[in-house]
Order: sequence, then C-alpha cells, then structure tokens
Amino acid sequence: MLREENTSRNELIFNEEAEFYTCRFLIVEIFKHKEKILKFSKLPEEELLEVLHEILRNIEFYNEDLINEANWKSAYKLCHDVDLKDMPFVALALEIDAHLWSGDERLKKHLKNKGFNKFYMP
Repeated sequence: MLREENTSRNELIFNEEAEFYTCRFLIVEIFKHKEKILKFSKLPEEELLEVLHEILRNIEFYNEDLINEANWKSAYKLCHDVDLKDMPFVALALEIDAHLWSGDERLKKHLKNKGFNKFYMP
C-alpha cells in the first residue's frame, strides 16, 4: 500500500467513486506495527506519515460500538480460531454488507472455509 507504484494505493487515493470503511482499531494496528511498516516501506518517517495521511483521509472510520451484537457474534464465530484481531473488520463488513479487503491469505482461506466469501479484490 505504501509504495507509489502500488495500484491499491492509487485506488484509495484517486478513486473518487469507491467508498472505503474501516474500524477505528486500524489506528491501533498502524501504531503497533509502525516500525515494521517503516522498514517495509523503505520511506523516511516523514514521507511515510504523509502517505498514510493521504490513504487514511479517503477512508471513513466506523465506530465499532455501533456494530450490531449479532454481527459481533458472527464475526467471533468466523475469527475465533484464526485471529481475533481481525474480528472488528469482519464484524464491520457484516454490519454494512461490504466486501472485506485483506492481504492476509491465511485469514481469507479460513473465512472462505467457514462460508464467508465477500472479499474486495483491487
């Protein structure tokens, strides 16, 4: 996502028709993995922050507290034996009937095996 030539990044920054939503938990994940992101992106920290700003300003943040309890339960059933940190994103996808965008192939395979097949593929 962070490399300039990445088509997914351009999709987020320049596609005015697409709507992207995420949970506020994404911010926690970004801070948690900041050093790994810096290393992988090979960008100076200042430039990385500018890129993240460009990406994040095109995403609508959804308050996890507004997600229906039934969708939380469904997300738990889908995620509990693979990675509970993905549960908010799956719950949000269920809540707003959206496609889930994830690069985590293990998660996607697991969700497909459980019958979840709504994935966004840029």
